[in-house]
Amino acid sequence: MTGTRGEQSGEGQKVRRLSDAVRRVRVAEAERTDAFADLHEAERARLEMLAEELAGVFGELPADDDYFICQVNGGHPPRLWIDPTSHVTIGRDRRTYRFLKDTRLGRVVLTEHADIGVVADAVTDYVAERVVERDRAKDTDQFLARLKLAFLPQQPGRTATAGRATAVAAAASSGAPDRGATRRGTALWALIAFLFGIAAGALGLVAYAWFRIGPV
Repeated sequence: MTGTRGEQSGEGQKVRRLSDAVRRVRVAEAERTDAFADLHEAERARLEMLAEELAGVFGELPADDDYFICQVNGGHPPRLWIDPTSHVTIGRDRRTYRFLKDTRLGRVVLTEHADIGVVADAVTDYVAERVVERDRAKDTDQFLARLKLAFLPQQPGRTATAGRATAVAAAASSGAPDRGATRRGTALWALIAFLFGIAAGALGLVAYAWFRIGPV
């Protein structure tokens, strides 16, 4: 009985080996890694297709313009960078393009579509808007510089205060009257005349009361 039971136990019991379990885990991890790599490469391939669609747009930019990028990085997830604050990535469905921009208030979605043409048009409009904004800012700076030269003429190394002091000194030496001093003198005499009129009126009222009513 004892021998028969041992034989049955030996035949029915499953022998577990650690090496077999390690092999199964490694095979499963390799399969997951392959699947992840396939997804990563698929996303990267879709972004590179979009970059090819935009190659003509970025090719029209000046050669020394280093603000716009149009390059796919190798990180996870892969991104097609348009400029330092905007990029395109692939959505969770592995088909939708998401055009994103980082702002001071957070990340916003500019465009989200599965059609590569729609996203390419959105990126093209975005680049055009940035170019116009930069040109407008450059024109504004040049206009302000011209206004400064027109209304604040200065020689190198001299400040506006020094120029004003020199002009006043030149006017004094040439005998020309200073308009500012003339205006200040006129205002002072007008104030004196006004105060004198008030004082004369008050004295007149006191004199009238004195002679009309008499001393109290």
